[in-house]
Amino acid sequence: MAVQNSLQIARSGTGDYDDDGRAKRTGTTRSAVAHIITATIGAGVLSLAWSTSQLGWIAGPFFLLFCAFVTGVSSFLLSDCYRTLDPVTGKRNYTYMDAVRIYLGNKRTWLAGFLQYLSLYGVTVAYVITTATCLRAILKSNCYHKEGHQAPCKYGDTEYMLLFGLVQIIMSFIPDLHNMAWVSVVAAIMSFAYSSIGLGLGIKTVIENGRIMGSLTGVPAANISDKLWLIFQAIGDVAFAYPYSVILLEIEDTLESPPPENKTMKKASMIAILITTFFYLCCGCFGYAAFGNQTPGNLLTGFGFYEPYWLIDFANACIVLHLVGGYQIFCQPIYGAVDRWCSKRYPNSGFVNNFYQMKLPWLPAFRINLFRICFRTAYVISTTGLAILFPYFNQVLGVLGALGFWPLAIYFPVEMYFVQRKIEAWSRKWIVLRTFSFICFLVSLLGLIGSLEGIISEKLS
Repeated sequence: MAVQNSLQIARSGTGDYDDDGRAKRTGTTRSAVAHIITATIGAGVLSLAWSTSQLGWIAGPFFLLFCAFVTGVSSFLLSDCYRTLDPVTGKRNYTYMDAVRIYLGNKRTWLAGFLQYLSLYGVTVAYVITTATCLRAILKSNCYHKEGHQAPCKYGDTEYMLLFGLVQIIMSFIPDLHNMAWVSVVAAIMSFAYSSIGLGLGIKTVIENGRIMGSLTGVPAANISDKLWLIFQAIGDVAFAYPYSVILLEIEDTLESPPPENKTMKKASMIAILITTFFYLCCGCFGYAAFGNQTPGNLLTGFGFYEPYWLIDFANACIVLHLVGGYQIFCQPIYGAVDRWCSKRYPNSGFVNNFYQMKLPWLPAFRINLFRICFRTAYVISTTGLAILFPYFNQVLGVLGALGFWPLAIYFPVEMYFVQRKIEAWSRKWIVLRTFSFICFLVSLLGLIGSLEGIISEKLS
């Protein structure tokens, strides 16, 4: 009887465990929104004014809204892939790769996994670059305030990247995404803070100028080819700023049920996308309106704004705090995948599977695992080292956005939707989604070409 009762508890998801036998999930709409905002309003928002300046007053806002629409469609399609067959009782797909494997087979799983983890890895590299840029901007802001705006205030990046790497090694002791709700809440608050400051300073500058800067076609270039490269790079930057499909299912896996996880995730996605689009439009458009053709590549660190210097310092400090949490949001899925693979591959290894209890003064007791310490430390070192080699903010964002925009945010979700809903070839819905996917592919390709050209030009110059 006791055995029968325990089996019923496991199946129904009552007690301390969910229907898959894992610890009860406690995530809510609020925590999911915090995770999404932490993942999206990050490094990308700071480049949107520059992207808008390259695209102009018509194409800039249009493309921001287009990417918001694409992200909304992608998130709705992908949310339904968390459970197979039935959204309430179906088998859970814990990761993006799990869903692709179930719906599309093993061959495309390898491609999806490669692109997903490359995208996640690339975002963490970009966050190292951005953090160093922000810390350097704080020092430059104070220097300009004391010495004047024409002072040669120059600071390096390397030491700040190394400092950020050290912090991330410590933060990597967080076991997994399920234990990170508080980190995401703090990071989301920071993102609202610095986005609001950037918006406020942009509005203030527009009022002081007495007019709206910029043009319908954007910043002029020396020739048509240079203009096209910059437009393509701007497309890649905007594409980087929106999609969070690489971690959507991992976030959905933290949600409690009932209500069904896909309904909660869709609601959280809609709220987060509306909030994100509002801030993106405001920061991108008011930044361009304030500076016109002189719009910096990074709104708060490119020194379009000099005063009040203490507010610039505070905004950049908020960015750094946000990126500390944002880095973990994107690296935890990689950590989890490696942990699961090694535990399955080496089930009898004490180095991989044994945990040890530790208690430090003034801190609660926590568990450590030697393999996790070694792998996660090596991961942080590798991202920091790559950021030191390629510290090109806008170009790196563009490459990352272009690589992940079409395959991860559009292609795989659409293909899984076809299988899941048994959509017939050449039906109206099939044609619409195929056309939609092809348009997004062209956008992704243009962004990748422009951003790669930018990186090569910067490296050779």
